[in-house]
Amino acid sequence: MMPDTTTHTRKKRDRIGVILYLVYFVMLLGSALLILRIIWLQLLFQPQPEIAARLTPSTTVRTIEPERGRILDCDGRLLAISCPEYQFYMDCTVLKDSNTPEEEKVWMDKARELSKGLAREFPGTTADQFYNLIRRSRETGRKYVKIGHEVDRQAYNRILQLPLFREGRYRSGVQVEQENVREYPYGELARRTIGFVRNNKSPVRNTHIGLEGKFDYELHGEEGREYLRETDHGTVRNSDSTLVRAVDGNDLRTTINIDYQEIADLALREQIEQEEDLEGACLVLMETRTGAIRAMVNLLREGGGHDGEFSEIQNLAIGRKGEPGSVFKTVTLTSLLNDGYVKSLEETLPATDGRVEGTSIRDTHIPDYARQHDTDRISILEGFKISSNYVFAKLAVDNYARNSRGDLTEKFLSNLYTFKLGEVFDFDLDGMLTPTIPSPETRYWTDTDLASIAYGYSTSMTPMHILTFYNAIANKGRMMKPYLVEDIESDGRILRRRGPSTLNAAVCSRAVADTVTRALKAVTEDGTARRLRGAKCTVAGKTGTSFGTYDNGKYADEYGRRKYQGTFVGFFPADNPKYSIICTVYSKPTSKSFQGGGIPVRAVRTVIDRLYNIDLDLSENGHKK
Repeated sequence: MMPDTTTHTRKKRDRIGVILYLVYFVMLLGSALLILRIIWLQLLFQPQPEIAARLTPSTTVRTIEPERGRILDCDGRLLAISCPEYQFYMDCTVLKDSNTPEEEKVWMDKARELSKGLAREFPGTTADQFYNLIRRSRETGRKYVKIGHEVDRQAYNRILQLPLFREGRYRSGVQVEQENVREYPYGELARRTIGFVRNNKSPVRNTHIGLEGKFDYELHGEEGREYLRETDHGTVRNSDSTLVRAVDGNDLRTTINIDYQEIADLALREQIEQEEDLEGACLVLMETRTGAIRAMVNLLREGGGHDGEFSEIQNLAIGRKGEPGSVFKTVTLTSLLNDGYVKSLEETLPATDGRVEGTSIRDTHIPDYARQHDTDRISILEGFKISSNYVFAKLAVDNYARNSRGDLTEKFLSNLYTFKLGEVFDFDLDGMLTPTIPSPETRYWTDTDLASIAYGYSTSMTPMHILTFYNAIANKGRMMKPYLVEDIESDGRILRRRGPSTLNAAVCSRAVADTVTRALKAVTEDGTARRLRGAKCTVAGKTGTSFGTYDNGKYADEYGRRKYQGTFVGFFPADNPKYSIICTVYSKPTSKSFQGGGIPVRAVRTVIDRLYNIDLDLSENGHKK
């Protein structure tokens, strides 16, 4: 009888199905166990620390320093730049354990040849000293031995070609650290204005010294970041981690002309270096039309002694204020002309005993003037030329003394704020001091206070404030804001322009400015600044002298010594001004006299004459007729 083939086929298919289900179940169970194992490894498993340390390469984060931006003068010449310097180190244990005696002898022979080359690169250390350093360090197992001092790129290339070092890090142990060092190609010139970087990396951000500090956010750039891991062949970048590249800093193009800066610096030093009683001096040259500062010299005697060198260690032009003295008479004259109280410089005042009625002021020079000129009157122009305190004290009291409402005095004081002489304005350097102007609202007030302000006492301000006002007169009444940074650049491409801006569009009318200029020209032609009469182009300006007070409020100590502040401020060429200039000197307590018509005038004349020789505009438009 034949077997039932259908039944046999069905049984065979059932066995195959059971086997497949069994295989499926085993695979499903294995997959579940694998998944659970993975989850456990990811969330719960903690390897033994010793094994993990050996199997997992350590990773460190290194900050990538950006290249600091450059500071340029107005013509693109470098005033500050970052340059790389290299410090060599040596791992003296390299190959020591794996070398055979013969190989070790060869290595040491190469180290001796290396030492001879190092002695040539670092003359202060002999070849034997270098060799003994390497030998002892190899014997004691030192892995980070400093070799010589920092070197530039050329020396770096030469040293890497010396015997042994040329074989690379893993056979010689040579290691190099690079650091960007801030260099100032022109040394002390404008150094206080440019500023400096401490530790060659980060600027003095707490004190904001110079442009380096004020514009650190532009110069510094953005730091980068990379991850490093250790391998059997040294430290390499971890390619599995994100690399954040550094963004280099932007450049500053300044208004400084380094040629003009050198002229101003030398002119001032020539006048003050032999004067032991001088504490310091400053000189600022500003372009009339724009307010761009072309030179700023700040010299202070180091240590305060009589024999200390003058250095750029404090910005006197903006960081020191004092009573301006007679240079302030120009401010009073401008106020009187603006308000219509004076209509002509030929108007006269009584020239008798020099007393100003209603005040304690008496100018003893007035009786002498009356006798010498056989007159009992003095014109405003003559009073300005000889810098008479009486003339301007009387003009102020006669026209601005407090009336029943007190608004005349307030009008005069309000004019000073309109002239920007009572406030700090935005400037490209930190540290500008706020002027001090007294007010009837803040103190007991008499007409003597008003009179003393009129000729430059009882108030204090910086040389930069005075220069800014005089520049407005030179600019026919338009007051420009002094500035030092022309624009922000990157690789020669201008990112942001700064340039000129206005503080007050109309300090005075053109007619008033012309009248004041006429008075200032009289001072340099036949007044207290007549030493400028022989300058290579005409100059308009004013001298001023004041005295610093002591702790007891007096202007002289028990020995009669005074602390002088002598100033000259003006502009040139007088009839077509291109530059405004101020020079101020500060003395220690002294019995000598340091008037504004002395050192400041001589320094300014030197600057003008030397600029005349190199500035085409001055030689063509500034010559005397």
